[in-house]
Amino acid sequence: MLTESMEDYLEMMYRLESEKGYIKVVDLANCLKVKPSSVTRMIQKLDEAGFLTYEKYRNIALNESGRKVGRFLVWRDQVLKDFLRILNSPVGVDEQVEGIEHYITPPTMSLIRSLLTYFRDGPHRLQELREIQRVPSYPDGECLDSLRCWLFRHERDD
Repeated sequence: MLTESMEDYLEMMYRLESEKGYIKVVDLANCLKVKPSSVTRMIQKLDEAGFLTYEKYRNIALNESGRKVGRFLVWRDQVLKDFLRILNSPVGVDEQVEGIEHYITPPTMSLIRSLLTYFRDGPHRLQELREIQRVPSYPDGECLDSLRCWLFRHERDD
């Protein structure tokens, strides 16, 4: 079972390999804002877990399993961001996605992608959604905009 950290590494490794054609420890460390020694430890774990090929002091290469998972993780990230943007999310989309992406299941991701397609294929549907969004959606019409359950994991925007 992949941890959140393993997912973050695989997602970034897939991005790097897709963009540059190779993955280096230093590039991965810079992108993830971690020390190269942390990258090396995680690379060893992912190698043992069967997601990549790693030889000390050489480039890192995702194998088919690593590419498959990495491709899904990048897709999941983009679909969630697109979904929140199409809904006009009023707060940081990137932060929200980071907060939920590790806990959402692939079948739920397929449902979200279908909803995204539904709204994109019918602009009138999106307009109907905008009209619905004008109605207060909190219990008893309360204003709960300041309640951000993910604050315990992220810094405040104040």
